[in-house]
Amino acid sequence: MVRAQLDLGALEDWPTNRLEGFSDELVRLIPSLANHACSRGHAGGFLERLGEGTWIGHVIEHVAIELQSLAGAAVARGKTRSVKGRPGVYNILVEYREEAVGLLALRLAIELVDRLLPERLRGVVGLDLLGPAEPADTVEAAVAQVRKLDRRVGLGPTTGAIVAEARRRGIPVMRLDDHSLIQLGWGRRQQRIRASITGRTSFIAVDSASNKDLTKSLLIKAGVPAPDGVVVRSADEAVDAAARLGGPVVVKPLDGNHGRGVTTNLTAPDAVRAAFQTAVAHSRRVIVEQFYAGADHRLLVVGGELVAVAERLPAHVIGDGRRSIAELVEEVNTDPRRGEGHEQVLTRIRLDATVDAYLAGQGLSRESVPAEGQRVFLRGTANLSTGGTAVDRTDDIHPDNACIAVRAALTLGLDIAGIDFICPDITHSVHETGGGIVEVNAAPGFRMHLEPAAGRPRPVAPAVVRMLFPKGETGRIPIFAITGTNGKSTTGRMLQHILRQTGQTVGLTNTSGVYVNSEQVQKVDASGPKSARMLLRDPMVDAVVLEVARGGLLREGLAFDRCDVGAVTNIQPDHLGLKGIDTVQDLAWVKSVVVENVAPHGVSVLNADDVLTARMRRRAGGQVAFFSLRGGAEMPDFLRRHVDDGGLAVVREPSGEIAVHQEGRRRPLMRAAEIPATLGGLADFNVANALTAAAMAAGHGVPLNTIRLALATFGAAYEQNPGRLNIFDGHGFRVIMDYAHNAAGLLALRDLLQKLRPMYRRQIGMIAVPGDRRDDDIRAMGEIAARTFDDIVLREDPARRGRAKGEVIRLMAEGVRAAGGSEDRLHRAPDELDAADLCMSMARPGDLVVLTPTEVEAMWTHMLNFKPLPQPKFVAASLPIEVLSPSNDPLPPSFLRPHV
Repeated sequence: MVRAQLDLGALEDWPTNRLEGFSDELVRLIPSLANHACSRGHAGGFLERLGEGTWIGHVIEHVAIELQSLAGAAVARGKTRSVKGRPGVYNILVEYREEAVGLLALRLAIELVDRLLPERLRGVVGLDLLGPAEPADTVEAAVAQVRKLDRRVGLGPTTGAIVAEARRRGIPVMRLDDHSLIQLGWGRRQQRIRASITGRTSFIAVDSASNKDLTKSLLIKAGVPAPDGVVVRSADEAVDAAARLGGPVVVKPLDGNHGRGVTTNLTAPDAVRAAFQTAVAHSRRVIVEQFYAGADHRLLVVGGELVAVAERLPAHVIGDGRRSIAELVEEVNTDPRRGEGHEQVLTRIRLDATVDAYLAGQGLSRESVPAEGQRVFLRGTANLSTGGTAVDRTDDIHPDNACIAVRAALTLGLDIAGIDFICPDITHSVHETGGGIVEVNAAPGFRMHLEPAAGRPRPVAPAVVRMLFPKGETGRIPIFAITGTNGKSTTGRMLQHILRQTGQTVGLTNTSGVYVNSEQVQKVDASGPKSARMLLRDPMVDAVVLEVARGGLLREGLAFDRCDVGAVTNIQPDHLGLKGIDTVQDLAWVKSVVVENVAPHGVSVLNADDVLTARMRRRAGGQVAFFSLRGGAEMPDFLRRHVDDGGLAVVREPSGEIAVHQEGRRRPLMRAAEIPATLGGLADFNVANALTAAAMAAGHGVPLNTIRLALATFGAAYEQNPGRLNIFDGHGFRVIMDYAHNAAGLLALRDLLQKLRPMYRRQIGMIAVPGDRRDDDIRAMGEIAARTFDDIVLREDPARRGRAKGEVIRLMAEGVRAAGGSEDRLHRAPDELDAADLCMSMARPGDLVVLTPTEVEAMWTHMLNFKPLPQPKFVAASLPIEVLSPSNDPLPPSFLRPHV
């Protein structure tokens, strides 16, 4: 759908029942609005709403839908809703088949509705939407614009039919260019088509089919009936060849298509010369071959199977004794089924030199007046692209003729072939009647089979899709989608690590970039749909793990129609006050989109310890699974019921053991302390991330042994999980680098640092927050820092988002002071590299420095290259013995190693 946001201003006080004559004039201009059911569920429901009084935004929605429908781009869905907290402002959503068409229809709808308003209210709903629009003073002009654009950007009949069948089968569809290059399926399981050329179509086969002389030679050698012929380069050679062949001949370009430059049933030398000149305009080499008398048929072969037969009639008119041939052609072209090129079922007839020559052969011209009922053929070829028509004959073909067509396609090696077959009677074998194959076409059009002028339409697209995706195949690869406020990136990396143990090539997106296995394909914030689509197009990947951020969801939704496993890590107050998301409840609704779109066979993984996340079970798709840090006797009641009912849950028990509950069984996975990324089980947030990844993997059927092995080898090293709890001990003091970019993240980090505090003399922290957070959220970062660090370095985030320089630092400092932090503990730096230098310069052996960077890679490199100042010798024995060797120390003090 396309969305527009309209500020109705003064129109907020003018529903339709107050606008005298508005509704009547609207329905007079667009009578088909009477068919709209709207929310009433029956035709005429929208008219009832008009009479009762509805808002102009709602009217624009219906007009935009109807403009597309009248133009042939049938759509039906729309929504208009007021924007919370902004009186008179409405979101209008309208369905489209082609995005540009939806945008144009919405813009034109606004303009049309605006003209119906009283003059004093006009212009209120003016809106500069994307894309130019010509003036549309009438509904007819608007529909013509929409139709013109739809024909230009929409898919042709052949591609459209295959795409529609793929979607009916549940196969994902992605358009790869502005024309007809289409990807069906995802990742390694994808197939590509362009019209009826598929990714499996042999280049050699196409090249052979485009050479008519080679085609005939291959067919004749295979015992397939085909006309004898000669390739010529001059008109004299053409006349000599016709004489040698004897009888009527056909002259055509050697590598032409769509019947261009083809002249049939020639006997006179002068006619052959003229036909050569027509053909040579399309190809340097021309072929002269025997003429087969009889009806022209197109036989469609897909995957070695004959799926449709059409008898083609050349472009023609039927006389009425009054009008000329030119006038009769003009009338035929008024048929709404006829259009330019391949946009419609039939093509308009064009009068050109080839038609004039063909008429002259019959003693006629454009000005001739045929007798009533006289059928006058305008061309010798029956191609639809030159105005011909088709009659379905699929049920009539003789088995011999069908077998010949299949053998021809296989002889050339084409997976999809259009066989031009000439014979007197398709119901009899050509072995008895004479005739045969005159051409084999790669990339045949489906129009004549989909909507013949007479006879039964043949749905040929299913045969193509069945060839590409046999029964049971959907072209899908597993999609694991992760959203939430914190923990998405680490969970995604853990899950990718697990899936890689199964031997798959796994794609990953997160805020650091796009990855295929361990290779970073693109370095960018890749938590939106654009990056996800990059991986879904990648022919190497077997599965994808996608981080789904709030921004991308609000901007354009999801990159997929459904995922196999969706997870929500938690919902915390972050990014509030942006794009209409003002409360954590609003944020929860946005994030729930991920689990709402889990496939029926899939799994929705939810945080049982987070109230807003746990509530999503009511609308989550697939099987619901939970993870929790409160297992065993601490398990919440609803989670206990879930486990007792056989549901999937991965929990950490009070003993520190991680257990998987599934189908009524409890199976031990491992101890949380055995996962290196948890720092001996102390980092609860990484324990929670590991539980999420384990639940997602277990829900997808990954064996527990595989999950255990992967988590036991997932650590906090920068190379494995950059920017997430990375530890460095090379400067005589310990540095932890972690991307704690909001209050919830900093609180989680504080919990870990409190557990580690006995190990360190002093904790020094660098903090920052983007400028688009609310004032209170920025102050909260300062308050948490004051309760966490001994010394605090405040820095400016590069993303000031409209705030004055120094404003974010001032607000954080207010938070520090509000929490009792003294000014002498506060330090300020203009950017994060300077702030890092300041932190590390203050550090002494036995200290812990915590860096929370925005640019993770640059910070890590800078930190590695930091040159500490020479320090006086430090005597470890002067410290209390319990600091040197606590009874359960998971991390030896960093200062002890250089001392020793």
